[in-house]
Amino acid sequence: MTAENALSAPAHAAIEVDSRARFEILGAIMLTLFLGALDQTIVGPVLPRISTELNGSDLYTWVVTSYLVTSTAAIPVYGKLSDFFGRKPMLLIGIVLFLIGSVLSGLSQTMWELIAFRGLQGLGAGALFPIPLAVIGDLFTPAERGKYQGLFGGVFGVAFLVGPFLGGVLTDNLSWHWIFFVNVPVGLVSLYLIGRLLPMVHPKDARLTLDVAGVITFVGAVVPVLVALTLAETSSWLDPSVISWFVVGLVFLVAFIVAEAKASDPMIPLDLFRNRTFAVSAVATFFAVFGFSILIIFLPLWFQIVKGESTTASGYLLFPFLLGLIFSSVAAGQIVSRTGRYKILLAVGLVFMGVGVFLFQNLRADTGFAALSLWMLIAGLGVGPTMAIFTLIVQNDVPFARLGTATSDLTLFRQIGTSVGLTMAFTLFRENLTWDSIRSAIVTAGAPSSAVPATTPAAFDPNQLISVGGSVADAFAALPAALREPFATGFYNAFSLAIANSVWLGAVASAISFVAVLGLKEKPLRAHFHAEQAARAGIRTVPSGPVRGQTAEGAE
Repeated sequence: MTAENALSAPAHAAIEVDSRARFEILGAIMLTLFLGALDQTIVGPVLPRISTELNGSDLYTWVVTSYLVTSTAAIPVYGKLSDFFGRKPMLLIGIVLFLIGSVLSGLSQTMWELIAFRGLQGLGAGALFPIPLAVIGDLFTPAERGKYQGLFGGVFGVAFLVGPFLGGVLTDNLSWHWIFFVNVPVGLVSLYLIGRLLPMVHPKDARLTLDVAGVITFVGAVVPVLVALTLAETSSWLDPSVISWFVVGLVFLVAFIVAEAKASDPMIPLDLFRNRTFAVSAVATFFAVFGFSILIIFLPLWFQIVKGESTTASGYLLFPFLLGLIFSSVAAGQIVSRTGRYKILLAVGLVFMGVGVFLFQNLRADTGFAALSLWMLIAGLGVGPTMAIFTLIVQNDVPFARLGTATSDLTLFRQIGTSVGLTMAFTLFRENLTWDSIRSAIVTAGAPSSAVPATTPAAFDPNQLISVGGSVADAFAALPAALREPFATGFYNAFSLAIANSVWLGAVASAISFVAVLGLKEKPLRAHFHAEQAARAGIRTVPSGPVRGQTAEGAE
């Protein structure tokens, strides 16, 4: 088609396929997203058992950190490359690396092997979240995307429900190795469907100048910061090693900014941050995930330690939160698609999230499940819109040629916000749960002051009781019978109060996100792509398999 014809005949989407093929691709993309989400929810609850069997409790956090470091570093690289070489090859590469890492992780015989192979798995996982969201940007116009991107929040909710149960069943009946092997059949189906159905979309004659300096300095900034956050979880923010790692990361961050400012084709274009919608969404997303991730880490811990629930059950007890999240994510997407209004939805959602998180300041050892369910439901209703809308409005406001880059950069802020939020909240929690606070609660619960040591008993070291290998039940069993009940009551009260005194961080983060959203300028969602932009960018689709791809006549 000539440029003149393109100007007079705007297309509806970047990938022109029939309706059946479009929804087949959507299903394949959601399966890919589910693959990544399932891995996160299935591995976490089983890690304590893995570290015990591999005699590596001291390396527990590094299994998480290695995955987090590589996946975080890979996210913007995949996004940038997908804008040049197409979503399909980058997604296929990501899935293959993820599956290889999964198999090798399942075959691990030592903690160091598991740490290394989880790092490889993370390299693949960096493609499993941002690229599927970018594909939605290719498949549907901005006015349509909301109703489908809202489904992605539902995918995460389902993964949260399925993951803990499946992990428990596989570990109890087979072995922990199978929590990694289970990725293989899901991944192979996803690999087949993506390879068969997804057309290629990329600019004609695209030439990528590899931003080597940007990649090196970005990795140099991300790795030290994530290592520092990991160390801070078990030591202190003022620990010299933590400060040193942060300083190294800051130096590389400055070098990264300088490198990107000079690069002819930067990995993360700094001018994206001059786009008001992108800048506000990045800040708001960072603090939104900061806020609600605190609940995700503390609530299962509270259910397991205070209520004595199993790892599997503690995941299912989050159902009210997940119900609110799934419902509001899907509903928000539908509302945005029908009305084009999103600012008010985000603002109201963040108010709900902030109120829900704030209510957990009332958490006590005897708090009933009815009250907890209400608090979780309110928080979940607030979280849903943030998962569905930010990606939508960023994709609506950036040039099509940068859709993958902008989507992955937004995902990067989401991932870093989660890491920072969890570390800061857990550090504050440990500072609140001291032996002095536990001792005071035990005395209040009825134990004679003379029977409660002034210094921390070895069996009641707060760090050991809440970490891998710690055992609250064993600590109580070693006490004289008359002291077991007041010690247990006091510890559970102190533990609950420490959580309650830490969640205010999440409420503050929600408030900051709300203020940031007020700075959004609401723009109409485009119902088509402008042909003139496509003619200029030379966007084209290359059909794959039975899908009928046509030249995209417009992209903005």
